[in-house]
Amino acid sequence: AAGGSSSSAVVAAPNAPKSALGAVQGPSSLHDPSDSTSAFVRAIDAVSGSTSRIEADAGVDEDAFARNRNAFQRGAHANARIGEVALAPGDTTREIARNDYGQARRNYAVLNALADAKAAAAEGDMSVLKSRDFDFERHTVDGQRGVNVTTEEEIARDGNKRRIDVYGAADGGGPGAGGLSRRQRRRAAREADGPLVHDPDDELAHGVWAPPSASERALAEDAVPMIESGVELDPRIVKERERIAERDRIRGIAESEENEKEKFDRMVERKLSHLLPPRLKEDSEAIEPSTVFHGTEEVDYRGRSWTAPPSGSRPAEPFDTEDHACYVPKKCVHRFTGHEKGVHRIRLSPRTGHLILSAGLDHTCKVWSVEKKCCMRTYTGHAAAVRDVQFNNDGTKFLSASFDRYLRLWDVESGKVLGTYTNRRVPYVVKFYPHDDNTFVVGCSDNKIVAYDATTGEITQEYDHHLAAVNTITFVEDNGTKMVTSSDDKKVLVWEWDIGVPIKYISDPTMHSMPVVTMHPSLRYLVCQSLDNRICVFQAGDRYAAQRKKNFRGHNTAGYACDISCSPDGRFVTSGDSGGRVFFWDFKRSRVLQKYAAHAKGPAIGTAWHPVEPSTVFTCGWDGVIKMWQ
Repeated sequence: AAGGSSSSAVVAAPNAPKSALGAVQGPSSLHDPSDSTSAFVRAIDAVSGSTSRIEADAGVDEDAFARNRNAFQRGAHANARIGEVALAPGDTTREIARNDYGQARRNYAVLNALADAKAAAAEGDMSVLKSRDFDFERHTVDGQRGVNVTTEEEIARDGNKRRIDVYGAADGGGPGAGGLSRRQRRRAAREADGPLVHDPDDELAHGVWAPPSASERALAEDAVPMIESGVELDPRIVKERERIAERDRIRGIAESEENEKEKFDRMVERKLSHLLPPRLKEDSEAIEPSTVFHGTEEVDYRGRSWTAPPSGSRPAEPFDTEDHACYVPKKCVHRFTGHEKGVHRIRLSPRTGHLILSAGLDHTCKVWSVEKKCCMRTYTGHAAAVRDVQFNNDGTKFLSASFDRYLRLWDVESGKVLGTYTNRRVPYVVKFYPHDDNTFVVGCSDNKIVAYDATTGEITQEYDHHLAAVNTITFVEDNGTKMVTSSDDKKVLVWEWDIGVPIKYISDPTMHSMPVVTMHPSLRYLVCQSLDNRICVFQAGDRYAAQRKKNFRGHNTAGYACDISCSPDGRFVTSGDSGGRVFFWDFKRSRVLQKYAAHAKGPAIGTAWHPVEPSTVFTCGWDGVIKMWQ
């Protein structure tokens, strides 16, 4: 058996008797001698020094193997004898690459040199141990693992050697006297200070000068500052310090403002966080828009666009109650289908009503032809459900507000996106300013009403006095000189246009949130959908007083923002409810005239009266169907 001590593992020759080596036996044959992964016992190759050679038919002393295995994994014991080290199975010296066994790699040449030096010292030859070359390579593992055994004499000798290397001999001798020259001493001093490591901010901190060395940094740490020592600083240094302090102050203000904005956003939306989409990241962008035309041709034989009203149609003046008489419809005459999910809002083209604009929960908007009774174009440009849509004053453009926190301005005819806007809040309602198509206002989830310039995309005004998300925006008095808004805070505020302070405050302890407000065609009343299952009316004008006698009941709208519409002559009020029914009331007497089961699988969320046809009403619901009633 090989091994120089009793604690070493025993590796037998192939013809050694196996009974004398213990009960643990090696493999009788090796299927692949070059395979190092199926090793059972590793031995040292005498030629190459490799530790990966596999011995076949090897037996192992079980006690020695267990003892050396523990010593190899944990290192030698603290009270081990000098010369006893942790050995791998089959090794007499520690000359095994530790990476093969999960330990840190050791220098194979240094360990061999250590073993040779110990063997020479045992025979009485101390020249190797006293040589300078071996002194730098000595990393003994006698005693505990990884602890160098160094005497006080060696420490003193090493310190004296380093001092001479750096500063020269004690007697100041030159190269001929056994010391170092001045140039060599300077080079050694620079090397002792360490290399100069340049950071990315060194130029900002030190200008054109190099960073300080290790010795300069040590002296600077122990030095007394010039201000404390009473020395007056150079004016340029004082000016530069003031500039850096001001820069850091501005940076801190900017960072604190950004953090405050983020905290405020989280605070505002914390109650609705389970209903709102994730907040937008700084580098996020809206999805790529697309459009599909479903008609046969975009222009007719006379060259008119498909968005033009039919020939012979007569546009109606808005809020003209004497233009024609209206009647309650009696039946559903057509169903518009095409949305994959529910339809949340429908709008008719201004004055003519020949086009229907729908906002779908399937992230798309569609324009339908009332005359052809089909879908003409689909507009895809949002990553979430569309909350609200609105035509401009002439019906050539429309705005879409989505739960993906983006607003988009579309061209109706071509389907091109004319503008994309966001303030990283969820828009709930959007309206064009009646006197300017380049300005529109948005009610947002952060309790603000924001006015945008459509051409530049900049925010021109903010109206910030609500305490909850803004649900409705209605222009009143002289077609838009004032603005009425309602919110989830159960308040109604009246604003002068472009003035950020409300001029009227309507609130009552008995009031509920009113998610829908519409203007009566007579311009004298505001008709409001209240979440306590009734429609209440407020006088529009100087007083804005509640009309206690005008209450429309019978439907169920708690929890749903069911839209309200009034007939062009002002005689009827129409609303859906949560059960999919459509109700018609007499505005003067406040009684129910008719109700229909209009939509299944959800509420009848939207209604709209045709501005020209005397008894035509459109309804939509979360079943994805738009119905036409006459």
